Amino acid sequence: MALPDPITPTDGPNLESSKSGIHWASILGGAAAAASISAILLPLGSALGFASTSAYTPGSSLITFTAGMAIWLVIMQWASSGVGGYIAGRLRVKWADTHSDEVFFRDTAHGFLAWAVATLFTFALAACVAMGAVNAGVQAGATVAAASSDDLGYYADTLYRTSTATTTTDVTAETTRILANGAKTGVIPPSDRAYLASQVAARTGLSQTAAEARVNTTLAQVDAAKAKALDAAEATRKAMAAFHMALCISLLVGAFIASVSAALGGRLRDNY
Repeated sequence: MALPDPITPTDGPNLESSKSGIHWASILGGAAAAASISAILLPLGSALGFASTSAYTPGSSLITFTAGMAIWLVIMQWASSGVGGYIAGRLRVKWADTHSDEVFFRDTAHGFLAWAVATLFTFALAACVAMGAVNAGVQAGATVAAASSDDLGYYADTLYRTSTATTTTDVTAETTRILANGAKTGVIPPSDRAYLASQVAARTGLSQTAAEARVNTTLAQVDAAKAKALDAAEATRKAMAAFHMALCISLLVGAFIASVSAALGGRLRDNY
């Protein structure tokens, strides 16, 4: 009985291909389909009322986040990633002499990459839109600053309203600075309150007690306006935090759906 030659290989020739296991044509095709579907579903969700924004409603935050908006983000990712991943898996080349486990891994990787490319494209587009929003926000911020100064001037004017015509330009400007300092520091010193009351009494003919009451009423209005602005800012912060959490969850769902859909599309590709 002849012994096998130890030099002769017994496991067959190496059939490893020199080509890469990634097929960019199918990945880019799936990514284009996913991004296009997202572009269609996003304005549809806004039209159906899932994304609610209000910049002009008094007392409301800029962005109102709802459960419907979170659900719509998941639906968007589910639909776009599912179609994009399926296309990426179905249109890739057929890998011959490749183990089924390796084929499954490549299919899921193709689906994940298609989702990743579509997400990067979508975020790049959103960044371009955000740049325009930032420029508009800078102009809006300057307008808000001017409006805040005008509001303080309005409160100052209410302190010296009288039935007789008087010149109160200088004292109004000084009062505005006192109110602005109080809004900045959060408190108006008793000396400033007493000074404002004496000025009101001298220019309106009110008694010292009535002038102090008017000063206290005006300062309460300023504090109420400040508290209202802080509440609106806090509501917007909470809405943005909830939006980012829902966006993160929807993206994770999209990555999973794209991978599974690509594996399904790749299996059907190999069966035909």
